[in-house]
Amino acid sequence: MCGIVGFTGITPAVPILLDGLERLEYRGYDSAGVAVVSPREGLQIQKCKGRLQVLRDKLDSQPPLTGTAGIGHTRWATHGEPNDVNSHPHVSQNGRVAIVHNGIIENYVEIKQFLLHKGVTFRSDTDSEVVAQLLEYCFNDHTDPLDAVYAVLERLEGAYALGILCADRPDMLIAARKDAPLLLGYGDGESFIASDATAIIAHTRDVAYMADGEVAVLTRAGIQVFDEYRRPVEKERHFIEWDVSAAEKGGYAHFMFKEIMEQPEALRRTISPRLREGQVAFDELAMTAEDVRRFRRIFIVACGSSYHVGMVGKYNLEKLMRTPVEVALASEFRYSAPLVGADDLVIVISQSGETLDTMAALREAKSLGARVLSIVNVVGSSIARESDDVLYTWAGPEIAVATTKAYSTQLALLTMLGLWMARCLGRVDSAEYAAIVSELEALPDKLAKVIASTDIYQYLASLYFNQQCIFYIGRNLDYALGLEGSLKLKEISYIHSESYAAGELKHGTISLIEPGSLVMSLATYAPLLDKAVSNIAEVRSRGADVVVLTTEEHAERMGSIASHVLTVPGTHPVLQPNLGVVPLQLFAYYVALHRGCDIDKPKNLAKSVTVE
Repeated sequence: MCGIVGFTGITPAVPILLDGLERLEYRGYDSAGVAVVSPREGLQIQKCKGRLQVLRDKLDSQPPLTGTAGIGHTRWATHGEPNDVNSHPHVSQNGRVAIVHNGIIENYVEIKQFLLHKGVTFRSDTDSEVVAQLLEYCFNDHTDPLDAVYAVLERLEGAYALGILCADRPDMLIAARKDAPLLLGYGDGESFIASDATAIIAHTRDVAYMADGEVAVLTRAGIQVFDEYRRPVEKERHFIEWDVSAAEKGGYAHFMFKEIMEQPEALRRTISPRLREGQVAFDELAMTAEDVRRFRRIFIVACGSSYHVGMVGKYNLEKLMRTPVEVALASEFRYSAPLVGADDLVIVISQSGETLDTMAALREAKSLGARVLSIVNVVGSSIARESDDVLYTWAGPEIAVATTKAYSTQLALLTMLGLWMARCLGRVDSAEYAAIVSELEALPDKLAKVIASTDIYQYLASLYFNQQCIFYIGRNLDYALGLEGSLKLKEISYIHSESYAAGELKHGTISLIEPGSLVMSLATYAPLLDKAVSNIAEVRSRGADVVVLTTEEHAERMGSIASHVLTVPGTHPVLQPNLGVVPLQLFAYYVALHRGCDIDKPKNLAKSVTVE
């Protein structure tokens, strides 16, 4: 997803904008730019294709851009190839308006044709430029910039987070939001906008989250917010608990490695406050035991790694609750005529709380009468605000594009939710309930043991980083776990990788196994260990190298049949994936490192996807 930062205050804007864009680099982008406005110089723009350093070099080679109000953007190309012209900010024909935009203007062709007939000249191939050109056109009828903004918003269809500068008002910044994240930052004599709090955390931790249809006017004196009917809105302000150091590498080579290492503490923050006197307690839920007993089915809806959390969750929730659970890709959910109704619970999972596909699925579920519970990391995010109930993971900021600690905390929280609902239904006996709670308490320490030494993962990566294709196989929870392990590898190393239910090998997949193929066999699910052994024999007989991930208890047995063995401590089966995923993350990390990949910013990917 593209990144936005905006500032107005009493100090030069450009250094603040560049600092904010640097903190947004993790989102993925292919160009960057800034625009500032001053009474004497008017609008001044610099933008270019490439990394932020290219923009810095350009700015350093010219006279400084002057102004204390400005907007900055990192673009991930959707409409128009990555080049200097298509980069943001976009400027209107006569230089009166500059804008940055996240999202997609769905009716941009219609608007562009209208403006072309009015004699407007376009420079770029983007959908975003129509906003700048339409704003300038509307100034012909509206002298107040806010009037012009509302006139333009009435014409736009699609999703947008907008930052707007006007040459006539060098002290002012305007923001607007619909279906794309944008927040406001409150400072002393300065005001901010950003697509992510990370961009402004060095300057303020006092923020408010814009809602759909809202427009904000920012000056150094403060921020005014209006709804879609231009009625004043009193925003609820939030204090960001984490500080700027949490969004920095802290001596680690990559954010991804730092976040892998942070998982024990992240799990403590997720688990510990919700365990009291041997019981799982969700004080933040409005949902009651009576509500739980009314649910006919549960749907888990998510994208990417969060979808893989749902796949693990299906096995665990059905085992604990004996209630049917369906897992759906958010991007497919609302297009499948889902059979969802008032007696169903829809669990929506999203790290950012802003994923557009997931947001659309949430709204579809609510329109059909379902109760929606979200599991998200970002407090005050759109998905959190629109859900009937929300559980926060409290994982802290996750900067690397490839998720690690968000996955782990989502997984733990979903399992805890399933255990809590199973207790409401009376479908888990006291002994098993107590055993799972005990293992939840021990989980962070066991995870710390897994990451205590990374030598084995570095060694295996040195052996296999040149593989063309890697297969992950497993059964039951191990199959679901393999989906995430495979995704991690392909995301950051660009090796083709697939995860298969091991029992399906003989139904076609085994034809791909040849001498030297690498198969990652996941064998942490004790009830099906004998089946895992049989599947390992099948692929070894065809010449595959097999790396087995198993528990310490079964390491010796697996060592006799595998090329290499990775181990994790044993725990209750429903929690075993929380330990098993970390070796897969570390293996992917070191493979990507050996291949010289840009681990935190893998090609073509973005941290938060806010377009369909």
